[in-house]
Amino acid sequence: MKFGISSFITDQGIGPAELGRAVEERGFDSLLIAEHSHIPVNRRSPYPGGGELPEMYYRLLDPFIALTAVASATERLLVGTGIALLSQRDPIITAKETASLDLVSGGRFLFGVGIGWNREEMEDHGTDPSTRGRLVDERLRAILTLWTEEKAEFHGEFVDFDPVYLWPKPVRKPHPPIYVGGGEGAFRRVAEFGDAWLVSNVTPDELGPRMARLRETAGREVPVTVYWAPPDPEDVAAYSRLGVERILFSLPAMPEAETFRALDEMTAVVDKTR
Repeated sequence: MKFGISSFITDQGIGPAELGRAVEERGFDSLLIAEHSHIPVNRRSPYPGGGELPEMYYRLLDPFIALTAVASATERLLVGTGIALLSQRDPIITAKETASLDLVSGGRFLFGVGIGWNREEMEDHGTDPSTRGRLVDERLRAILTLWTEEKAEFHGEFVDFDPVYLWPKPVRKPHPPIYVGGGEGAFRRVAEFGDAWLVSNVTPDELGPRMARLRETAGREVPVTVYWAPPDPEDVAAYSRLGVERILFSLPAMPEAETFRALDEMTAVVDKTR
């Protein structure tokens, strides 16, 4: 089983380059970071974690700029979005940004995607929450087209463009791995697009049956990455028995010294499982 870090990079915590180096130096294989373009002041959508929305959601850096800094400061670390909110992203710009990041990182990009939970946030981007699932699916198809075809053309319900040239193309062929985030409602999306399933807020006891249902839906084995996971040795062992491919330990936005201490504690948990 592989181990990585899922984190929020903000203007109040450790910088992206410093974080990337610290994660790589401790032997973790990947760093996936969250995205929120903004947080509306007047919000009706409840925070999935319960209670008040943590301030770090308000202060996130743009993921692709932050991950470029991470990639430039590291040599082996996989850099990814956990998750990019495609319900709020132009597919042409996103195809350009992701392929550029894959190029400058030497093919180390993981494209974690999802639809998002904050309805007011996506409405500010002109997205109708009631059709966001279909919108994300179509934007994914358009991005794949832009990544892989010399003269890319797409005509759909939400995305429509005549033949275009778009470079760079991704280094990884046929394209960077797509990690689809979400619960069981995302299984069809995982089946169509997913190189892996990104899942959070699930115990090992809950995950086993869900993995079985995902296999039934997809008709194949789908690698599973558990993200925003607590560094609990018993949970780590249980996820390993289930055949989880990767665990991403949760790392909130913190100053440098606190971040280093937290990473050292997580490294100790990994060492105990080996």
